[in-house]
Amino acid sequence: MPTALLSQLYPQHLATLQHQAGIALERGGYDHLLIAAGQLHYQFLDDLPYPFQVNPHFKHWLPVTRAPGSWLVITPGQRPRLIYLQPYDYWHVVPEAPAGYWVEHFDIVIVREAREAAGHLPPDSKRCAIIGEASAGIDTHVPNNPEAVLNYLHFQRAWKTEYELAMMRVASHLGARAHRAAEAAFRAGASEYGIQMAYLAAARETENELPYSNIVCLNEHGAVLHYTNLERNPPLQSHSLLIDAGASFHGYAADITRTYAGAQAAEFQQLVDAVDAAQRGFCARVRPGQSYPELHVHAHHVLAGILREHGFIRMSAESAVESGVSSVFFPHGLGHYIGLQVHDIGGFQQSDAGGTLPRPAGHPYLRLTRTIEANQVMTIEPGLYFIDLLLAELRNRPEAGDVNWDKVDAFRRYGGIRIEDDVACTADAPENLTRDAFAALN
Repeated sequence: MPTALLSQLYPQHLATLQHQAGIALERGGYDHLLIAAGQLHYQFLDDLPYPFQVNPHFKHWLPVTRAPGSWLVITPGQRPRLIYLQPYDYWHVVPEAPAGYWVEHFDIVIVREAREAAGHLPPDSKRCAIIGEASAGIDTHVPNNPEAVLNYLHFQRAWKTEYELAMMRVASHLGARAHRAAEAAFRAGASEYGIQMAYLAAARETENELPYSNIVCLNEHGAVLHYTNLERNPPLQSHSLLIDAGASFHGYAADITRTYAGAQAAEFQQLVDAVDAAQRGFCARVRPGQSYPELHVHAHHVLAGILREHGFIRMSAESAVESGVSSVFFPHGLGHYIGLQVHDIGGFQQSDAGGTLPRPAGHPYLRLTRTIEANQVMTIEPGLYFIDLLLAELRNRPEAGDVNWDKVDAFRRYGGIRIEDDVACTADAPENLTRDAFAALN
């Protein structure tokens, strides 16, 4: 992405965050907002650290994701201050000095030891809202994570600035490029591990730099919703590939899922095409004022209709949804917010003061219950699966007589289908970040 564009978009993004911080501090009764980047965590009985994950509130302000021990200080009416830990260290790579389009907007202090940060933080910690995990604190300043402050900031995270949308478009492009490489590896007969390696090479990101652990499923493994085993040897025949894999850019995530049928799986391809067409229809409904829970329930009715049309069930779509049969084949939610985190915060929040919007009855795994508004970004990821555990339970229910078990059993070899796009709501037609990224590769 051209640095000039980021330079143009960043000041308004920063102004938005400063405005929000001022309101959050006023609600909590604090004078300063302190955000700890976080600290390294070490494995039990070892000196080996886990991969560092920066506090999402920290990377909301600036594109710095590898600076453990650093701090942000935001005081209304003043320039934000970055206290940047750049330790003396010959064992590890030391974080580079801050540079780029954003540095001119900060007062930057370099410290060499984590404890030195205390001398550059507001002295009265009681007047500070300190956001971070407990281990990120130093002796004088320990995270207190005040609820009133977090409630306001988390609720506002749903709306993305133009700067954030630009970041997410780049992440989507990286993910789409890597998905193309993964599909090619699948077509060439690669193992799950081989497909993963092709993906990483095309994304140009390590496993620890990705926003989540990739889900790469051949054949029946697609029935495990979060399958991450990565078999090293390819199966005798690759009937299907379900790959749920993302990418990151400056701390912003893309979350993309595609399902492919093998060369000898024409009937499965028909089912994939039906789910893909339905998914596009759901994406088109990402409009201001649309209730996300209602969209989720609508998806159940459409997917139940596909099950009936393709001969898996004999009951009506309405009966399949009311009886819970549709949830056997589609057991997860339609999607979630995405941005600084893959499952971005605030999906259940009732207002900027807190509260919870419940999930619809019978849908315990939905991750977003708010009403869609412009400048929000969410995933749309319907699926149909053939999960042994859930199917075994269905066999013992009265509705089992309305299931074509011969056909269901024949499709177990494919595992399942999931199609997922990241979609931005606008004042007009939705912007499908994922489909646009794939189209740009053609």
